[in-house]
Amino acid sequence: MSSEIVLRVRDLSVSSHGSPARQILKGVSFDIAAGETLCLVGESGSGKSVTSLSIMGLLPRGVLEHRGGDIRLEQTSLMSLSSARLRELRASRIAMIFQEPMTALNPLMRVGEQIEEVLVMHRREGSARERRSRVLDMLEQVQLPDIERMYDSWPHQLSGGQRQRIMIAMALILEPRLLIADEPTTALDVTTQKQILWLIRQLQERHGTSVLFITHDMGVVADIADRVCVMRHGEVVETQPVEALLRHPATEYTRSLLMAVPGLQPRPARPVTEREIVLEAIELEKCYGERSRWARLMGKRDMRTHAASDVSFALTRGRTLGIVGESGSGKSTVARCVMRMIEPTGGGVRVMGRDISSLGRTALKPHRKRIQMIFQDPFRSLNPRLAIGESLIEGPVNYGSTRTQALARASELLAIVGLPEDAMTRYPHQFSGGQRQRIAIARALAMEPDVLVADEAVSALDVSVQAQVLTLLEDIQKRMGVAVLFITHDLRVAARICDDIMVMQKGRVVEYGPTAHVLGAPEHAYTRSLMAAAPGRHWDFAAFRPLAETSEQLPSNLFSIG
Repeated sequence: MSSEIVLRVRDLSVSSHGSPARQILKGVSFDIAAGETLCLVGESGSGKSVTSLSIMGLLPRGVLEHRGGDIRLEQTSLMSLSSARLRELRASRIAMIFQEPMTALNPLMRVGEQIEEVLVMHRREGSARERRSRVLDMLEQVQLPDIERMYDSWPHQLSGGQRQRIMIAMALILEPRLLIADEPTTALDVTTQKQILWLIRQLQERHGTSVLFITHDMGVVADIADRVCVMRHGEVVETQPVEALLRHPATEYTRSLLMAVPGLQPRPARPVTEREIVLEAIELEKCYGERSRWARLMGKRDMRTHAASDVSFALTRGRTLGIVGESGSGKSTVARCVMRMIEPTGGGVRVMGRDISSLGRTALKPHRKRIQMIFQDPFRSLNPRLAIGESLIEGPVNYGSTRTQALARASELLAIVGLPEDAMTRYPHQFSGGQRQRIAIARALAMEPDVLVADEAVSALDVSVQAQVLTLLEDIQKRMGVAVLFITHDLRVAARICDDIMVMQKGRVVEYGPTAHVLGAPEHAYTRSLMAAAPGRHWDFAAFRPLAETSEQLPSNLFSIG
């Protein structure tokens, strides 16, 4: 790492537009040296993403505006540049990887053409054949398979990890001096996340790129950062080298962030006090596509996609069963089959002893209230046009409760999830992400279910809010005896909240048992590979110490993404 400063931010201040103005960034200052990775961490609303948008010159016009300070890329002050000059610098000297590649990529263009467009817009040199060759070379550098096919693929035809690699290729095609990565691994499973982090580090060393990495995942910070800048309420509260910060955090706020990170050590086993099975899957199967009679007669290979095969489990009252695995392993497919959001191809699903897998719409309705879902993104699952009170009473009223009874129950539930009563009259956009997730939990509980299905319910939350929501789920479980089917790619969260864990790979269950056994002494090689890929696995964050002094060793097949 060089002592040359690539990015210098000094006293950066940003406020909301209009009157009264609200200050978003308050005198933010930091440097990034050549070849260095600086991680910007903090809770939602701390100003991380606004800082990155300021550097890129992408603050939304009429919403946010600079109030002071300076941003200098090498010797160039970005604050005084025209829009045209800023466009020239983007991608050529400064580039960004966005959090959600599916929304950042153009769905109407092949991914190779989108990368090539960067060359056309910024270099305007070389023939079409030379540009294609350069794009293919970049696809190879980001370790995508079958690069010719990848070039001609549409975004929707690629996995999440592959789309993120396309975004990295697009950002690095012109070898910028600074790469900004805004939560690029938040929605990825642990092995894909590890691949992306390793890839960024490799490409950084090859091209000498400086990286500003924005994240709320302290495990990722431990794996990739050289230095860490902690933000709170629009201000920098401390900046330290990564190991110094993890061992000796200087502020109480940083200590609280680290102490909120769940450990990989499984929770102590709870005694089984209730043996009533509330949810059971029996040899559950879900296939997409059909194998034709002609194909069967000719002995052709089965071309159907088996999203779930022979999945069986039993969940008792008051217990939490976690389903873990990579993207595409079948976790969410099982959840949707259990909820009858999609129809299983075979097998059965029993809720409170009743097989619901073959019930028609009318016969199924009384059983739907027994099993409710908490979705990953509460903002998208809540109706933006309904006040929170109306969202909470909608289900009970549809199932026969009077409006007065439903409103009284909604008020009780808001108190249970820790929200004030005046939340009843407010709308989803008026709450933070953590508060919206509490509302989603209250809405699910309004139906007085026997089972809650939580599908990646805390994956998008920062560590402190995540800890609050997990504690809330545990308290609700103790109070109401509800069983929880918890789907997650975060092994730390699984270790914290689950009594039992089911590991899935390619639609099949490869390991199933008590959390202490599955995570403490995994038997299957796939489970062991998931454990090895967990970010920051060598750190006990809450104790501010490393678990082991070992060098980074990645499995030899880590980049096999298919």
